[in-house]
Parts: sequence; C-alpha cells; structure tokens
Amino acid sequence: MPPQDEIARQLAAEIKSQARQLGFDLVGIAPAQPSAYRDYLRQWLDTGQAGTMHWLANRFDERTDPRTYLPGARSVICAAMNYHTPLTDFPAESTGRIARYALGTDYHELIKTKLHHLSDWLRQAVPNAQTRAAVDTAPVMEKELAHLAGVGWIGKNTCLINERIGSWTLLGEIITTADLPPDEPAIDRCGTCRRCLDACPTQAITAPYQLDARRCISYLTIEHRENIPADLQSQIGNWLYGCDICQDVCPWNREPPIAIGPELTPRFPTGTLSPSEVIDWSPEDYQKKLKGSAMKRVKLPMLQRNARIVDQNSRDPQ
Repeated sequence: MPPQDEIARQLAAEIKSQARQLGFDLVGIAPAQPSAYRDYLRQWLDTGQAGTMHWLANRFDERTDPRTYLPGARSVICAAMNYHTPLTDFPAESTGRIARYALGTDYHELIKTKLHHLSDWLRQAVPNAQTRAAVDTAPVMEKELAHLAGVGWIGKNTCLINERIGSWTLLGEIITTADLPPDEPAIDRCGTCRRCLDACPTQAITAPYQLDARRCISYLTIEHRENIPADLQSQIGNWLYGCDICQDVCPWNREPPIAIGPELTPRFPTGTLSPSEVIDWSPEDYQKKLKGSAMKRVKLPMLQRNARIVDQNSRDPQ
C-alpha cells in the first residue's frame, strides 16, 4: 500500500486534473491558515479606505481564517480562469468603457457551478471530507490564498498576477477538511516596475501593494452608491463600469492568452456602450441588455449616473 503522503500527492494531482477538465486554467493548493494580512486589513478598514463597502468588515474572523469559515479546514483549492478576450476597435463616437471581467456571462455563477462539480468529485474521492465553495462574495482572502497556492503573486496594483496569463484571472476557492499537500507560493515578479502606480488617474494605488478604494474608479462606478465627488468625476474619463487601466499598462499583460470559454465572449464586442444610449434606457432596456451579466451589480440609476459623467467628460476632456 502506498505511503499516506504519496496517496495525498496523487489525490492533489487528480484534483488539479479535474479542475482543468472543468475549464480552469490554473489551480493550486494552499494550507488553511490564518491570514498574514489580518492586522493590515483591520487598519485598512478602520481608516475608512473601504469607502462604503461596510460589508467587508462583517465576518472578520471568518474572512481572515478559513478554519473559522469551515471548522476543521486543512486545505484550500484555489482555481483561476483566464477571461481575456479580444475586442473590436472602439467606435468613433463617445464611448463608455466596461471592465473586461464584466463583458461575458456573470462569472459568479459560472465559477460557482464549476466549483460545485469539483466539490462533488472531491467528496466522492474522500467520503468524510467537507467542502465550502467560494467566489469573491464569500468572506475569503482569495488573492492571498491564490498566492500561497502558487497561482500567482499579488502585484503592486493589488491584482493577482500570473506570469503566463497576467492579471486577467477570475478566482474561486474550495475550502476543505481534506488534508492535501500545499504548493509553493508564487514568487513576486513585479521588481522595480511602477507602471500601475504612475498610470492610475486618481492615485488610488497609494503605495506599492496598497489601494485606497475611495479613489478607485472601479469602486466609484460599481460600489459607491452616492454622488461621486466632483474632483474625481473628470478623472473617471470614459469608464462607464469598472476600470482596467492598472491592468492595461502591466507588462505581464502584454501578450495574454485568449480565453476559450464561450461564456466569456463579450456581449458588447467593443467593450463599450454609448453613454447617451444608457442615459435613455428604460428599466426594460436595462433588464434585456444586461440579462445574466455581472454588470447588474450596478442598478440602472447608478449606471445612468456613470453615463452622465462619461458623457460630460467626452464633451469637456479637460
């Protein structure tokens, strides 16, 4: 009979094979352990850098220790999907740009379904194992865990970066009581580069590896429900939903592979929408155009608020 550690290694290899068959591009295993960022997260929240995302302070103990989220947890299976797809040229008229991750099918449902299939397989392979699947809405420090699992490193723009795919990755996790051998953590390869810091129009990246959400265009256009401060409106430029600037300038994103899943095909081939069109949308237009889209995180009045800002910026680029 093989030694116990050899059985665990074989199981880990089979898990990764199953994950790739389900459509994940990257997969690794991290130990279920307390977060090394616990004190930093507490300070970040206490200084208000989460803005109005008060839910990030909820379930703090679960968020910073997978063993609290799932008692008895030993391992975290971290998986990632490449979502980079080519876009056609922007139309000549005023456009409102959309972050790439939101152009295809809502990734929450897409990834959660795949994780549930993988969880079912794992519980059959290890009958006594418990599992909890998580995407970014769960109280999980997913980028830190993905780094520990060797999936990528946390870059200076606070995105997870993989040297083959870049930062165009959607993440998901399975926390499990199965005891699996962890992978080696990824090596930080940002070096002396600071392109993301220099390119951010709102200076939301306040220092390498540090982000003030209150100034981030993604936060302002998606999570911030109130009026956007006047001094930041012009800096939003033509971003209607989210922002990719710190990823667009990253050298690791220079030649990314193309996502192959049909669910990630952009519903808007240019990656844009006309702000004047969005301003005129009825609730029925909104439902029809964004059915099954992650963009529905933003309700119609907020999206129209963003569209008015983009429209104004296009008229007054200064």
